Amino acid sequence: MEENRKSVYIHIPFCKSICSYCDFCKVLYCEKWISTYLDCLEEEIKDFYLGEEIETIYIGGGTPSCLSKKHLVRLIKILKIFKTSNLQEFTFECNVKDLSEDLLVFLKENNVNRLSIGVESFHPEKLKYMGRNHDYNEVKAKINLCKKYFTNINIDFIYGFHFETKQIVKRELKQILSLKPTHISTYSLMIEENTLLSINQYKRLEDDQDALLYSFIKKFLKKKGYLHYEVSNFALKGYESKHNLTYWHNLEYYGFGLGASGYIDRVRYTNTRSLTKYLNGNKIGERELLTKEGIRDYHLMLGFRLTNGFNIQEFEKLYHVKLEEVYPIKPLLKNGDLRIKKGNIFINSDKLYIMNEILLKMI
Repeated sequence: MEENRKSVYIHIPFCKSICSYCDFCKVLYCEKWISTYLDCLEEEIKDFYLGEEIETIYIGGGTPSCLSKKHLVRLIKILKIFKTSNLQEFTFECNVKDLSEDLLVFLKENNVNRLSIGVESFHPEKLKYMGRNHDYNEVKAKINLCKKYFTNINIDFIYGFHFETKQIVKRELKQILSLKPTHISTYSLMIEENTLLSINQYKRLEDDQDALLYSFIKKFLKKKGYLHYEVSNFALKGYESKHNLTYWHNLEYYGFGLGASGYIDRVRYTNTRSLTKYLNGNKIGERELLTKEGIRDYHLMLGFRLTNGFNIQEFEKLYHVKLEEVYPIKPLLKNGDLRIKKGNIFINSDKLYIMNEILLKMI
């Protein structure tokens, strides 16, 4: 599957502050650790990168934008290890507070062509719970600054707080749309173990109310011209995330850095989440060598995250099986959980909220 290895994810775990809901691998910003971390990152890339042409790079976190200019220069130098003559998409995650003319010019000069900005909300009470302190006017000014240099901008949005209503969500979506992003990622609030919200025993919105908000978001953004192409993601035509489509098409990709996940040579792996271990050279955490059946199951599970699913004929040709002989799709087609259209099988749009339940029936 070497021809599929065209994407790279790089994790920068440092953050100036820790958000109450965040379960991603992160550590508080510490200047003395960053140079050592970048040394280890370079070493990992040199050890494991096999020299393919790379088409997408995604730098996530943590908060990559919190790095100083010196460390950003170093990071970009490390990226020159990759062959990128065919680079199509280079995404860099940013915190609103970090956005500046200097940062944007630097990213533009170094081939970044897509920004993903963690706005999350404009609602004062939601921001307070999340540990964020921007407002709409600040975000608007920063997004307008970004547009001087970038045309492809994603905005993240979180909903599902216990007091949340359709009116609150509608107002926030209107504010997001006024910024004219090309891509919007919407996430229902999850209370993850060991986060501040979990420690404080925060209760999120009830599932039935959350499902109604999800349905409203889908319909509202569709009316505004955004294609709902993946469970949580909406894009203007032609602005779907090429990098994330690598994951959902079950293609192989590199993951470098603390807590990063990758999929190479039938092995799905996740690096250690311990900064101490990573800096000491013990980078690998979990590894799973997939059987052919395991690869097939991932293809199905990830493919069903896409609203148009996957092509049945291509699936059957790739795995030399009949789909209906290895998965119980007939009763799910009969009860309306699944649909088939133009040769693709996919989860009914009205059932996407219970996608996990449907997958459990199949695998």
